[in-house]
Amino acid sequence: MRVRSMMGVAPILLVSSVLSGCVTTSSTGDAPLNQGNWPLCSAIGGLTGAGLGAIESSTWAAGGAVAGAVIGTLICYAQDGDEDDDGVFDRRDRCPGTPPNTPVHHNGCPIKEYASTPAEAEPEPIEMVESVRVELDVKFDFNKSDVKEDSQADIKSLADFMKQYPQTTTTVEGHTDAVGSDAYNQGLSERRANAVRDVLVNQHGIDSGRVSSVGYGESRPVADNDSDSGRAINRRVEAEVEARP
Repeated sequence: MRVRSMMGVAPILLVSSVLSGCVTTSSTGDAPLNQGNWPLCSAIGGLTGAGLGAIESSTWAAGGAVAGAVIGTLICYAQDGDEDDDGVFDRRDRCPGTPPNTPVHHNGCPIKEYASTPAEAEPEPIEMVESVRVELDVKFDFNKSDVKEDSQADIKSLADFMKQYPQTTTTVEGHTDAVGSDAYNQGLSERRANAVRDVLVNQHGIDSGRVSSVGYGESRPVADNDSDSGRAINRRVEAEVEARP
């Protein structure tokens, strides 16, 4: 009876010895047996236990297989390998399989790296462009400074352009015909320029700091003031758009 008892223990001891001797070799031969490949350990232990148990009898073969699988799993699970070679043992590695040379935290998860802009980096300069005169079709009735409905589309086009290019500014210029005194026409031209500026700022949301206004009175006619049609053309507002430095 003592002999049979020793024979029952022998397969278990041999399984332990075999697995303990191969804990440094995986299925590919280049990585340690550890927690990550416990199925392989179980299989090796089961086959080894079955083979050694069969030496005694078929009954011992079945028992040896079970015992070998259990022991193989336990031995393999007890190994603290570092399969991804990140310096953190697999037992504590919460992010297995990290790429080589990846900086990791104490739990094996990669350290996030954020791109930083040097404090001394200068902003890219805005490319300056030549001033562009916008021929607005904003005309006014005689002695009036109210913006007419048929001029709203042109003002909106200017606002849309300035929204598309936020580095631009504009100067709204008011003009009159030659009827009346110079002083009166100067004030009338300023009121017309301010009226168009108010539409840009209040109705279309252009920042007030980007829109200035100026009146030129009757000093810059573009048509003959001796005719009704010419005077109607001179009662106008124009705009000059330029890049802001």
